[in-house]
Amino acid sequence: MKVIIFGKKFQKEVIKYTMDLVTALKKADVEILLEEDFCRFLAESNCDLSFVSKVINDDSFSADFAFVVGGDGTFISSADKIGDKNIPILGINAGRLGFLADVSGNEIFPAVEEILSGKYVIEERTLLKLHTDGESYSDFTHALNEIAILKQDSSSMITIHARVNGTFLNSYKADGLLVATSTGSTAYSMSVGGPILVPQSSNFIITPVAPHSLNVRPLIIPDDWEVELKVESRNKHFLVALDGRSNVFHEKTTLKIQKAPFSTKVIKRENQDFFSVLRSKLMWGVDRRK
Repeated sequence: MKVIIFGKKFQKEVIKYTMDLVTALKKADVEILLEEDFCRFLAESNCDLSFVSKVINDDSFSADFAFVVGGDGTFISSADKIGDKNIPILGINAGRLGFLADVSGNEIFPAVEEILSGKYVIEERTLLKLHTDGESYSDFTHALNEIAILKQDSSSMITIHARVNGTFLNSYKADGLLVATSTGSTAYSMSVGGPILVPQSSNFIITPVAPHSLNVRPLIIPDDWEVELKVESRNKHFLVALDGRSNVFHEKTTLKIQKAPFSTKVIKRENQDFFSVLRSKLMWGVDRRK
């Protein structure tokens, strides 16, 4: 069996959790790959790296499983590196909220034992794909959480003309507009008033950011529909962010957002359920008066 480990750099908890993870993996005959930047961080932290079979510095790797030590941001960036390789990912939480990286540090040993024994569930998470006419976005065109269209370097609102499957939806006057996946429903979209969807929902959410009209509400659509966006901006430019990675575009650029042709495979423990994660992470039912 071959596994690859990704991790957040410059955080002390990550070092301990990573070495616990390695100790758990070494109980089985497992070949361990390490991502180059993370390997350098561990080396500079005086970790014993004798367990490393190979250091990976590009996207030409394969593995049976991937382990990500960090927060949801680290999970997302690691999933982007994995891309369409169909490698299932387990997230170990060394961050704050942890909807994707939801295995806590004290659960590492039982979680690894369960995975090596085949006792786990894989959830297929839909990604978004961005198409732009004319100029290319960058070397990344996919998003696991959301694609955000936002105003850039201006206090003025932008106008976003939205069409869904070729039919006019609305002209949003706002600070921005999000197209989010069900995974992203607990991220940026939730913070601006969007609904929470269970991860298995085959839907996208269109959520305005600070809309000028208070009666403009988030909208849920099937994830096999295409969203087309055109922007009017007072400074002639706007910002597009894919899971926080952003580029600036001229307002003449047309954006098309579709379901990506591949998914991200997220490993969940058999006894986990989404509703218990919601109660825990969002503290539903907690009464601070007690």
